[in-house]
Amino acid sequence: MLQRFFRRLRIAIILAGLAGMALFLHYTLPQRDIVRIVDVYERRVDFGSNWLFWTQPPQGTAELPTRDVLFIDSLRPDGRPAVYRNEDTGFGWPPYFKFDSANLNAEAKALTEAGADPVWVAITHYGWRSQLISIYPNAVSIRLVEGPETRLFPWFNTIFLVVVGLLTLVLYRLGRRFIRRRLEDAEDALETGGRRIDRIRHRLLSRFRR
Repeated sequence: MLQRFFRRLRIAIILAGLAGMALFLHYTLPQRDIVRIVDVYERRVDFGSNWLFWTQPPQGTAELPTRDVLFIDSLRPDGRPAVYRNEDTGFGWPPYFKFDSANLNAEAKALTEAGADPVWVAITHYGWRSQLISIYPNAVSIRLVEGPETRLFPWFNTIFLVVVGLLTLVLYRLGRRFIRRRLEDAEDALETGGRRIDRIRHRLLSRFRR
């Protein structure tokens, strides 16, 4: 009964760890949306309990509870809105090393004012959009695409996940091999110790019999 409980507990811990890693990667890895930009603006944001989902202030700016943040409003091909924040990541996490939020803002504004015909772009971003806790994905780059039917294969994410999977498999096998060797060494040490104890016991018994 106790072994079954610990087995289930171990499985639950492993599943929770895998779920946490999946959420972390889904938030951090880049994603791309095909949208058309409809507005670019700056808005004052009061940072509260969701401060963790905002990046550091721009370089040379003091850390304040409120500051102006650039936003990009867009529409997906099916008409659903997609709102992005446009913040520098600097040398912080995630490691996108983004320092050009002002340039990105200018590019987005130029695409908004491109003309009457809709201009479709691929916005690379990371993070999540949640209306409940007012968080927005952070736009990293913008590039023109042919139209709303454009499909982009996630080459970076695919290669990254394959490499991480292979490294995890290698480390897992090395860890199992290391643990197995240590267990074998421990068993050998116990057997050697047992033989020594038997020899000492036989010597003592032979002396007492004399």
